[in-house]
Amino acid sequence: MKHLLASLLLAAFLLPSAAMAQTVVPPGNRHAEQPGVPAGSASRTKATKSSYEAKYLKVYALLKNDRKLRSKIVEEAAAYGIDPMHIVGAIVGEHTYNVDAYDRLQTYYVKAVSYLGQQFAFKYEGEDIADFVQRPDFASCGGGSYELWTCRERIWEKNFRGKTVGGTAFPNNRFSAVFFQPFYAGQTFGIGQLNPLTALQMSDIVHDVSGFPRLTETNPQRVYETIMNPDLTLAYVAATLRASIDAYRDIAGFDISQNPGITATLYNVGNPEARAYALRAENRDREARGEAPRLPEENYYGWLVNEKLAELQALF
Repeated sequence: MKHLLASLLLAAFLLPSAAMAQTVVPPGNRHAEQPGVPAGSASRTKATKSSYEAKYLKVYALLKNDRKLRSKIVEEAAAYGIDPMHIVGAIVGEHTYNVDAYDRLQTYYVKAVSYLGQQFAFKYEGEDIADFVQRPDFASCGGGSYELWTCRERIWEKNFRGKTVGGTAFPNNRFSAVFFQPFYAGQTFGIGQLNPLTALQMSDIVHDVSGFPRLTETNPQRVYETIMNPDLTLAYVAATLRASIDAYRDIAGFDISQNPGITATLYNVGNPEARAYALRAENRDREARGEAPRLPEENYYGWLVNEKLAELQALF
């Protein structure tokens, strides 16, 4: 009954655009060679005296040796109506280019417990995020958690990023890095390496599909406990990937559900709606010039996922 209810809720979430014409993005990479890897990823890897290949082999071994993890991935993929390889791609990309994987899933549970005593706060220069989003700039934002926080992120980019407002100079950085990562900008957590803003965006759909309590910006501790816990965070990973697939279907008219490299790319770079709108605008210009539309393309992160896809699929 629980799975039937989840399926009905997810179907309702997807229903409005079911009839929209779509171009299927085929499996595989559009780039013959891997796009360049950012310097930040290279420096992190060098600092740990490792290599991308060594980090990939480590996360591959985790997936291969941990049947419980593979079962969790399959279960969450089914609940959110996506191929398990989308979740696998996100995990592989994060642990190859950002952080090393732990050897066992159990270590993620231990790490989650170690954070329970930490005091978290979502704020910048003493201003709590709950107060910040009460500014008049955000008055137009509403709806469910995804619409609400996507709108707030868009307002941040337009009205605050890199600007001085009301005497406060705001950094030229992402909303998630400024307000939602209390230890250092760019920090993410858990096996899915989620950032708290993404978890807040996905709160409603995860509540509806998986039955987990809703997350709020007023309880940072609950947010971090959720994204650190493997029993909870994979649902948020799946919901994030589902949202990217839906955004490209609804906005840009592309079905990216058969290409885990594209969904991994969007998991890496974020803002799938804004990117889908940009691609739609570009393709409308191309059509006006009599040119063929440009398909969504993978970045360095998604390229690896597609390159390794056959051996990853063999694990499942």
